[in-house]
Amino acid sequence: MSITLGEKLRQAREAHGLSISQVAEQTRISALYLSCIENDDFRILPGGIFNKGFVKSFAKAVGMDEQEALHDYAQLIINQGSHIDDDPKTYRPQVLTDDRSSSSTFPTIIFAAVILGFMTVGILMGVRYIQQAPSAVNTASSSNTSENSTSNLNLANVNTSIQSAPSVSNFTVEFKALKSSVSLVSISDGEKSNVLIKPDKPSVFQPKESLRLKYSKSQSRNVQMTINGKPIALPSESVKNRDAIEFEIKQGEFQSILESGRLGDNNLIKTTK
Repeated sequence: MSITLGEKLRQAREAHGLSISQVAEQTRISALYLSCIENDDFRILPGGIFNKGFVKSFAKAVGMDEQEALHDYAQLIINQGSHIDDDPKTYRPQVLTDDRSSSSTFPTIIFAAVILGFMTVGILMGVRYIQQAPSAVNTASSSNTSENSTSNLNLANVNTSIQSAPSVSNFTVEFKALKSSVSLVSISDGEKSNVLIKPDKPSVFQPKESLRLKYSKSQSRNVQMTINGKPIALPSESVKNRDAIEFEIKQGEFQSILESGRLGDNNLIKTTK
């Protein structure tokens, strides 16, 4: 009795030291289908071209001639007649089977769910931060504005205090003759002097407490006085019954005279001595 197709495939497989599982992994054909082929039982196989493809792949995997295997399959179909349904079945063949695929999918799903959860939490935290950021910026801005206003106010108060109480020693008084020489009597901080001022040589004073100047009324248009470089308007007329113009600037009056640009009535000496 001749060897059947299934026996030839089994012998070839065993000769190569392969198991049904190894051949199934190599050909991607169900181990159940391979066992049925070795037993020449094609009843549960899909039939038609699928069976021929299984036989050809099986033969190739175990080193058997593929054409010989297909020829033996055709003879088997003829010999067994109606016992083998060579027409393809309506359901899909179980060609690719891997029991590990379903088990390996579950960890992937779990990992993807964890990643999705982290992403969701991150997005929610980002949205919350963006919503809270403007209010924090506005609060900080208001605080900075308040602090700056307070600082500016304090600085202004300090500057005002400094300007309102200047040091008298910082004032420089210059008295000059414009066209002709002028005789000037001065008392600066109690020190008296009598000088002849020439147009090219003015007298300069830096009083700390007071400054008193006296010159002829006839020279009222021939003299000029400045405080810290600013011209100060001098009186054009003296007190009645006096031929001289005399005035005194005391400590604390220099700043007001510098700001107004003129002497006050209280600076004029109205009594004769």
